[in-house]
Amino acid sequence: MSDSQHGMSRRRILGAFAGVAGAAAVGATGFGSAAVANSKGNGNGVLVPPGKRGIILYSVRDRISAAPDTSGVPYGFERVLGRLAEIGYKEVEFAGYTQHTSILGRQITPTEIRKILDDNGLRANGSHASIPSTVTPDTIAAFERTLDTAEILGMQHIGTGSDPTNSNYKADWDAAADRWNLFGEMARARGLKLYTHNHDAAYNFLLDSGPLDGLGRPTRSSGIRKLEYFFDKTEADKVFFEMDIYWAHVAQHRFRTYTDADGNLQTDVFDPLATVATRTMRFPLFHAKDGAFNPNVAAGYEMVPLGQGDIDYGNFFANMGAKGYHNPMWEQDNAPGGAADPGRSLRYAEVSYQHMSGLRG
Repeated sequence: MSDSQHGMSRRRILGAFAGVAGAAAVGATGFGSAAVANSKGNGNGVLVPPGKRGIILYSVRDRISAAPDTSGVPYGFERVLGRLAEIGYKEVEFAGYTQHTSILGRQITPTEIRKILDDNGLRANGSHASIPSTVTPDTIAAFERTLDTAEILGMQHIGTGSDPTNSNYKADWDAAADRWNLFGEMARARGLKLYTHNHDAAYNFLLDSGPLDGLGRPTRSSGIRKLEYFFDKTEADKVFFEMDIYWAHVAQHRFRTYTDADGNLQTDVFDPLATVATRTMRFPLFHAKDGAFNPNVAAGYEMVPLGQGDIDYGNFFANMGAKGYHNPMWEQDNAPGGAADPGRSLRYAEVSYQHMSGLRG
């Protein structure tokens, strides 16, 4: 594909690379307007339309990667995607593009995966791909190849399963925002939305005030959370988000206090729903992962199939705004049952689909 087809020339990209550290950040307003956020699904309709019901394949990774066996449980992309389509799923988020090589005698190609999707009426709508942590000519070229694969698979979104940075410090989040604005522009030029998927740590408090440590870094917080700071440092038409609703509730349980610039302990309880509702159009994707509340574990929740936990998905989806816009992907990290129960992840996929399809608001 030529640079003109990409909509953003390589010269322009490399020019952006040269000046990325000084790029101007644009506030994350506009898409998350109050008018959109107030468009709530308060009727009795289906909260997740049939075409929006999705799954991230990480949940059934054991069967995607399985070699042919005698268990009778589907294995590999063709059989597993066929089974997911039978259950009713319409959207798929990828967590890698490989299967066991014994199935075809070689590795499957993105073009072959696309045919399987099309044959089963499925749509690829995201991937936990690799988003570069640095900006160089080599990483830009690598990201272009990531976008090539996304285009072959027919995606609308491309993302990563990790935070833009693992740092607690403002300067590192500023640098990450500059990188993501650049890569977000590259994705947008291909008709894709770049997104970051986050766990609980992203909602911990940013260290941005108070006395400095021996390395000159702040030791206290103004009370803003790391990802909330990132919202405002990235451009709303270039950088998007996939909230893992389970991990957001873990953050609500874990990160409730911070030490302010004067050394006083402050309490601020995180509200996952409010975080989305105030900028709902920046959250095209979700991980719909359920958890049973257990205050005796560090996370506060234990993963269970959707509908068997304590997270109020009916309320969340009914009140997050922009009804019909979002794409929830069922995920359960511990769904695979191993050799003792090879069919468990696909059973959990069916149970979770039934709950997702039954949500009303």
